[in-house]
Amino acid sequence: MEKQWPVFIAISIFLIFIFLFWKLTSGYAKKGYGTKMWKHWPTRLSYWQAAILYSVGLTTLTMVLLKWSNVISL
Repeated sequence: MEKQWPVFIAISIFLIFIFLFWKLTSGYAKKGYGTKMWKHWPTRLSYWQAAILYSVGLTTLTMVLLKWSNVISL
């Protein structure tokens, strides 16, 4: 059970970061690309790839900081 908590924390942090990314940038991306272009899948795919990339990076950084400050033990 002890090994499951860091995984649960990491998944929760990832979901929080991806939600924040979507909430902060979705309106800007739709306006920047335009409604017609936003409906094409390559545009959305690149947006969600960026969202996942940033979220993974920020989750990794957060987990390293939590490990370094002895909040969690891996």
